[in-house]
Amino acid sequence: MAKQLDYQTIYQIFDRFRDAEPEPKGELDHTNAYTLVVAVALSAQATDAGVNKATKSLFPIADTPQKMLDLGLEGLTEHIKTIGLFRQKAKNVIKLSQILVDDYGGVVPSSRAALQSLPGVGRKTANVVLNMWWNYPAQAVDTHIFRLGNRSGIAPGKTVDAVERAIEDNIPAEFQQHAHHWMILHGRYHCKARKPQCPTCIIRDLCQFEDKTQ
Repeated sequence: MAKQLDYQTIYQIFDRFRDAEPEPKGELDHTNAYTLVVAVALSAQATDAGVNKATKSLFPIADTPQKMLDLGLEGLTEHIKTIGLFRQKAKNVIKLSQILVDDYGGVVPSSRAALQSLPGVGRKTANVVLNMWWNYPAQAVDTHIFRLGNRSGIAPGKTVDAVERAIEDNIPAEFQQHAHHWMILHGRYHCKARKPQCPTCIIRDLCQFEDKTQ
């Protein structure tokens, strides 16, 4: 685990991220807050591409909690059977859809606590939804962000919660809104787990990763 980088270095890193991609976007397809919740919940231990492939035919017919309930567990399961843990995920989506209909009038709440109370929706999922749909500077830490934060020194921490706090505490306010996307995209496509693309990395000279590839 690298040491925490200083404010000026972190500023330089995110300034470069911003220059390269001023408006970074998440890669999960969705049409509204509900389909975003479902997509993120389905993405646990699965790739965004795999989720998008499954939801391409699902969301046109089930883009609200009630429509998902009308589709039913069997119908939903058939659509997402190519995704890992699809049976449990299907049960969670049906349960959370029922709760949204019964308790929230079919509307996705904008409260982290309310989102986390939904089956299959943890803190990471709630933070993604808050960030992407309501533009709240919430920091969802996945494996890519955890790896990048620790390798680079941007946000080192032994746990997901520690990395989340380090991001909130150390990344300048002007970058907080897009920090999640910049980090996840850099971790996914450049700072890879097995073969990091250090030679072409735009923050190579600022990163503390000791085992940089040549």
